[in-house]
This record gives sequence, structure tokens and C-alpha cells, in this order.
Amino acid sequence: MSVATDKRNGGAVRGWLGRQPLPVRLALVALFVVAGYLLPYVGSIPVIGPQIVTQGIDWPSALFNMSYYVLLALGLNVVVGFAGLLDLGYVGFFAVGAYVTALLTSPDSILHTEWAWLASIPIALAVTMLAGVLLGWPTLRLRGDYLAIVTLGFAEIIRIVATSTEVLRGERGFSSIPHPPGQGSDGKPIFGVADATPYFWLGLTVILLVIVGVRNLDRSRVGRSWLAIREDEEAAELMGVRTIKYKLWAFAIGAFIGGLGGIIWAGNQNFINSATFQLQFSILVLAGVVMGGSGNIAGAILGGALISYIPDRLRGIEFGDTDLYEYRFAIFGAAIILIMVLRPQGLIPSRRRAMELKDRQKEVAPQ
Repeated sequence: MSVATDKRNGGAVRGWLGRQPLPVRLALVALFVVAGYLLPYVGSIPVIGPQIVTQGIDWPSALFNMSYYVLLALGLNVVVGFAGLLDLGYVGFFAVGAYVTALLTSPDSILHTEWAWLASIPIALAVTMLAGVLLGWPTLRLRGDYLAIVTLGFAEIIRIVATSTEVLRGERGFSSIPHPPGQGSDGKPIFGVADATPYFWLGLTVILLVIVGVRNLDRSRVGRSWLAIREDEEAAELMGVRTIKYKLWAFAIGAFIGGLGGIIWAGNQNFINSATFQLQFSILVLAGVVMGGSGNIAGAILGGALISYIPDRLRGIEFGDTDLYEYRFAIFGAAIILIMVLRPQGLIPSRRRAMELKDRQKEVAPQ
């Protein structure tokens, strides 16, 4: 990659950061994290704040929405970006996490367990990972369009089961799902319905933990195996990479992160039903991963935040007599098309993916 291209792709910033001493890099990361936790108060900044905060939805709620979209984008990035497995049914894992939480905690459940929200997490995550393996196992020999169709079917099966079975209660759903635990110094619950700020902080904390875990995996033997599978699965198999094992790893880890998003979301909403888990949710998250930069953690974070922020930012903005929120999908679609035309590698591409795109452009139009 040329120096000029590297700079255009954000390589200059990454290179500068990489040349800094370790204490400086740690200080910059700590500063960035602190700024993230202070986001609920950005509206108080003169001039800048009002241009950023949302109008039709309170700012902490918009931030919480962004947090679980970012979480889902990070999980889907493992499957699509790292392992190269096109998954159109990712909403299914989000639904499994939320439904297992509801079944274990809600008084509407036929199980009548009524566990605390915290106690349901290990079971919900285990079931979601199992769902990821169950989806991955029969699709191990599929790729590309065929894999996309099968995963699409998985999401539809989850939705149909949730709609038509008495156990999952269809549109009646589950109510009174408990909030996360915790009390303030005044004895009031930290996590309630009046203020979404604690939920955003919870979501941000989970995101940071997921980033650490995914980053370590990407730099380990597992990550190198995912890269080999994404580049050329047959060649990877010939070179001794256990493709079945690492593809299942990708599905299970992606499902784990998606289920985590569903668990947090169920605890915030207090109610779920089958109408929540539509296919467009999966497509939206996939669009965020591609738009931000597939295969790059920073890109997935930016893409996940944008797919949540742009529609919420349009709420309450009037154009003539029309609320722009009504045209959110059209505006969002136009934004995606524009980004893909100008930056097909995504807003923050991975170096490796940017090099691939450049090589393909040379093959199409040799100079």
C-alpha cells in the first residue's frame, strides 16, 4: 500500500498512535474512555451540545440505543468481518438472548422461575451460544449467497416460533422483566424507567469488555485462522487450518455477543414480544458493519453508532410540515449509498480489506 493511500485510509493516525510510548497510548485510551462515559452530559456544552443531542427522544435513551447497536455490530463483525461468513439472521441471536431472559425472569413465563435479571445471564448466554453452534454446524459447507439464505431462514424460524407458539406468547409477550440490580445512596434503584443513563453506562462497560476480548482473539491463532478462512477456505484447509472448528468458533462468539445485547435490552425494556425481532434489524446491523468498515473493530463501532444515531437524530426535526423521522429509511439509505460510492471499504476500513479492494480495482482496470 502506498503512503498516500495509507494516509487516506486513516493509516496516518494509526501510525502516529503506534509510534507513541506505551504510557502516552494508555493515557489517550483512558481519555477516550472517560469521554465516552461523559457523553450523557454533552448537551450541556454550549453551541456544540445542541447540534449533537437528539430532540424527539431523550439523549440518554438515544445513547443506550447506540450502545446495544454497537454491541451487535461488534458481534456481527466477528462473523462477517473476521471469518467472512455472510450472516443475515443475526437478529435471531439477539432474540434468543432476550427470550431466555424473559422465560427465566418474567411472571408470565410458564417456567414460573422468576429469577433475578443477573441470575438469568449465564443460562441465556449458554443457550445463545448453543444456538450459534446449531446454526453453524449444518452450514459449514456453505458460503456466500447460500449461507446468507440459510441464516435468513434461521431468523425467520425464530420469528415464526416466537409468533405462533404458546410458550413464547406471540404478540402478548412477556411483561415485568426485572431491571438489572443495584441501589443508589438514597435507596432508589439505579436502573429504572425514568433515566436511561445507567443503562448506557452498563452498555458501554460491556462494549469495552467485548472489545478487549475480540481484539485478543483477532490477534491470536483463532484470528489468524479466521483470516485464512475468509481469504480462501480451501487453501486454509489444505494448509492444516481446522476450518470447521474455527467457523463454529465464529458463530458461537458472534451469538454470544448478540445474546448479550438481547439480555441488556430485555432488562431495559421490561417487556418483549414477537413484533420486536424483525428481519430488517439484521439488515440494519449488517449495513452498519459494512458502512463502518468490515473487519475493523473501530469501523464496527462507528457503523453501529451511526445506524442508531441517524434515525434518532431525525426525530422532531421539521421540514415544512413534515417530521423528517418519517423519511428516516430513505435518508439513511441515501447516506449508505453515498458512503459506499465514496468509500467502498467503509468509513474506517481495516488495512487488509483496503488493500484487497485496491488489488481488485487494479484487476478490473489495469494501468
